[in-house]
Amino acid sequence: MQPHRGALVLVLGILGIVFGCAPVAVVAWVMGRSDLAKIDAGVMDPAGRGTTQAGMILGIVGTVLFLLSAVIVLLALSIFGVAAFSLESSLAN
Repeated sequence: MQPHRGALVLVLGILGIVFGCAPVAVVAWVMGRSDLAKIDAGVMDPAGRGTTQAGMILGIVGTVLFLLSAVIVLLALSIFGVAAFSLESSLAN
């Protein structure tokens, strides 16, 4: 039986949220999902189930937060870009 990697998944999930690092959050999500499947199949030690689930959930949350912040930044940049272009056009006339 393989030992669980719950602590690693949890640490990656926390790092993904705290530092806003999407690749780390995605790795926590994927590792957590994989490990939970192995725990369900009886291949991995079930003692780390709760820790693995928590890390996977944090990975999901970290990924979603990163995507939302990226969308907000892109919207803000496009709004300010349009406003700057509009201002420049009105000053030129």
